[in-house]
Amino acid sequence: MALGDPGSELKAAYQAVQAAQSAIVAAVAPGVTGDELDRIGRDFLTERGYGEAFIHGTGHGIGLDIHEGPNIGRGWPDVMKANEVITIEPGVYLAGRGGIRIEDDILVTSDGHEVLTTVPRNLIIL
Repeated sequence: MALGDPGSELKAAYQAVQAAQSAIVAAVAPGVTGDELDRIGRDFLTERGYGEAFIHGTGHGIGLDIHEGPNIGRGWPDVMKANEVITIEPGVYLAGRGGIRIEDDILVTSDGHEVLTTVPRNLIIL
């Protein structure tokens, strides 16, 4: 969501983050590691010139604590398992201009995943 027109630079960054997030979500399944999921989004954003602007991990597990395993980020060997709920939340932050993070909650199922978040993912300009 943006208050007013964010301009072409941030609109392009939003589209890149949205596409990266969709690619990561599509890969969520049992047996995939946190590093593998992170690499999908990080490589995607790097190819589009935003690699240095993606400054955090891609996601984490949700359970009794807000942030818990499995961890989804660079170098994390955590393996996704059925019935875990995770976040997928890549982001791009452009100093002095703005930032984008798109987050969804995902249930890892026995044969893939189910997106639990029901909000629109398109850029809403108010």
